[in-house]
Amino acid sequence: MTLASQAPHTPLPIKRIFRTWWPLAASWLLMGIELPALSAVVARLPNPEINLAAYGGVVFPIALIVESPIIMLLAASTALSKDWSSYRKLRRVMMTAGICLSALHVLVAFTPLYYFVVRGILAAPTEIVEPAHLGLKIMTPWTWAIAYRRFNQGALIRFDHTKAISLGTMIRLTADLSVLLAGYFLARYPGIVVATSAVTAGVVSEALYIGIIVRPVLRNQLQSAPAVKQPLSLRAFLDFYIPLAMTSLLFLLVQPLGSAALSRMPQALASLAIWPVASGLIFMLRSLGMAYNEVVVALLDEPYSLANLRRFTNLLTGITTFLLLIVAITPLSDLWFTVIQGLKPALSEIAQVGLWIALPIPGLNVLQSWYQGTLVNGHRTRGVTEAVVVFLATSIAIFGAGVVYGSVTGLYIALSAFSLSMFTQTAWLWFRSRPVFHAVQQRDAQAVAWQPSEAPLN
Repeated sequence: MTLASQAPHTPLPIKRIFRTWWPLAASWLLMGIELPALSAVVARLPNPEINLAAYGGVVFPIALIVESPIIMLLAASTALSKDWSSYRKLRRVMMTAGICLSALHVLVAFTPLYYFVVRGILAAPTEIVEPAHLGLKIMTPWTWAIAYRRFNQGALIRFDHTKAISLGTMIRLTADLSVLLAGYFLARYPGIVVATSAVTAGVVSEALYIGIIVRPVLRNQLQSAPAVKQPLSLRAFLDFYIPLAMTSLLFLLVQPLGSAALSRMPQALASLAIWPVASGLIFMLRSLGMAYNEVVVALLDEPYSLANLRRFTNLLTGITTFLLLIVAITPLSDLWFTVIQGLKPALSEIAQVGLWIALPIPGLNVLQSWYQGTLVNGHRTRGVTEAVVVFLATSIAIFGAGVVYGSVTGLYIALSAFSLSMFTQTAWLWFRSRPVFHAVQQRDAQAVAWQPSEAPLN
């Protein structure tokens, strides 16, 4: 008896979507707490503006660019780790990429190339160059740890172990906070040392945990999973993954581009200092939507899943937008930036105005995950790359206009660029995902047509 004959026309339950989503959302949200916690501690240590600007304007953007080719390993592993052979091939790719990118990080952090990038390209303010140099050296283990963690998290998602991912993020956050609190109470080390040590301890701890927790899943589920009909070849993987890798690289280019632009606009040091603080709050709300990408990749294969996945998308879009609106229109914004994050009143005021510019971002992130997850599920990853090219082009245009015009606070230009670029990116993802939506509708229509009109006789 087929599954369809057991449960004809049964749509994917909303409860199933929520059960898959919430552990991932909790994981992303916990990760989102990392940056505000870091900012709150660094803001209370000596020279807060310099150390915040060094981390948010130099260290974090460079580290993200170096690791960008492996960020999409989570989506790739979720989509492709269906049998043991595929997993092993993906693991070889992960190990090679992790080692090569870690070597690139060392090259930038420990050679004169650093000064070419930071002084020549980013034009960072002089006072943050050396603090950022030290921080980037401390971040050396970051890239390989993230490659290993994201790859194995994909296997956990594929075999419905999303709760383990949330626990891993709690371990990461615990390590983060332990180092941050130690740095705060000892008060011996510069803020950039405390911040980068905390982040490094967190990602390494989480990677170790994920490596342990994935072993029984590999042994008991993945190794016994039926082989896919068409074995994964290196060429097929590269056709699938290169557009995703280019996507993350192009998307994360906005970070150093933004830093370079902020360094050339009014109130450069203030904007660079506020940027990680404002981004941290926005990221916490974005995280609820970012978690939805892998949910769509994993669940769109289910029969009759489209309608309720779309309903969940609309609900989550509304909720995330409303949450940021509540913060922006109430004293919560002042409480967050001034009391919790420890910004000076003048910086807090700039950050609060910036929230209004960033208002569409959380909802757009949900829609992007919906359309992007659909494209990844349908193995049409080129559309994802095209959308990021649209994002990057929009950002460059707005940053360029801000630098040329030269009379608007840099933070406002950066948030405007991010909001408008995400809108154009989302529009392109919607356009390119329409054929996949049509294919899914046809699949479900055919399943209905094949459904027997009555139960077979015994």
